Amino acid sequence: MMQTLICEKPGSLEYISRQIPVPAAGYALLKIKQVGICGTDLHAYQGDQPYFEYPRVLGHELAAEIADIGPNEYYAIGDRVTVIPYLHCGSCIACRQGLTNCCSQLKVLGVHLDGAMSEFISVPVSQIVKGNDFRFDELALVEPLAIGAHGIRRAAVQAGEFVLVMGAGPIGLGLMAFAAMTGASVIAMDVNEDRLAFCRENLSIPYTFNPLTEDPIQRLNQITGNDLPSVIIDATGNLGAINAAFQYLAHGGRYVLVGLQKGDILVNHPEFHKREAVLMSSRNATLHDFQFVMAAMKSRSVQPENFITHRVGFDAVKASINSWLDPGSKVIKAMVQMY
Repeated sequence: MMQTLICEKPGSLEYISRQIPVPAAGYALLKIKQVGICGTDLHAYQGDQPYFEYPRVLGHELAAEIADIGPNEYYAIGDRVTVIPYLHCGSCIACRQGLTNCCSQLKVLGVHLDGAMSEFISVPVSQIVKGNDFRFDELALVEPLAIGAHGIRRAAVQAGEFVLVMGAGPIGLGLMAFAAMTGASVIAMDVNEDRLAFCRENLSIPYTFNPLTEDPIQRLNQITGNDLPSVIIDATGNLGAINAAFQYLAHGGRYVLVGLQKGDILVNHPEFHKREAVLMSSRNATLHDFQFVMAAMKSRSVQPENFITHRVGFDAVKASINSWLDPGSKVIKAMVQMY
């Protein structure tokens, strides 16, 4: 038997005992070592996560060791791995184009399927990414950083551009780090002063501001010489912030939605049209993004340990989760240490 933490309904987490899964053909049994707490997990716990059904075992940012695997030429029991948690069909129009991150039949661990808040999990071997040269902290952060890398790739950020990233949570910080790697000038916007300080002190972001205390258009014009940012990326998932940002965009600019919410986006057509603007979404990540992030970690171009602010044991998650919803906790990334 193994211990599992299940979100039975919004606001309710319970520890239960389950049988250790027996991996089917083409699957591996993983012993979970660490799990990162994501905004998706917190939104699911609060009851406002799209695409979600209860009850569900949360967790899709994971580091693990292979506990059991069938005959193969690449993996061995004991290998350190992370997992691409987006299970795709392989045959739909998106998959045929290599866009496995937005498969029409996509099933995500911790959202559509039970995730990693368990001592063991069985996953398709095709979703495993080996990382014996990495610490478990690093492996557990590959997935959220890959989402940031994918967003920057979608935006086609170029050196010298001004890039506004709205939201300085873990995904937003990853977006900022990878935007900065392109040579762009990064602007961080958040309503939390502690997170803005984190941007300056840990990522050396040159421009930060709080839209509650400064007029966004005035501040952005000041920073960009009245051009406004040519790229805006939302990592807030806040409908008000998303709608307001259309007026922050430069003419000819690109607006990328990484954050996710349930409402309808409101666009003033003349304002959007006169800019000949591009609006796009950025969903999940691909193997390419995982490999890019791991190469950046290895070269120390990105330092994932800077993102971890809180650590708890698996048995303390239920008691701790409400504190992570409090901005006063100053949490950036909470990391769960499994047994």
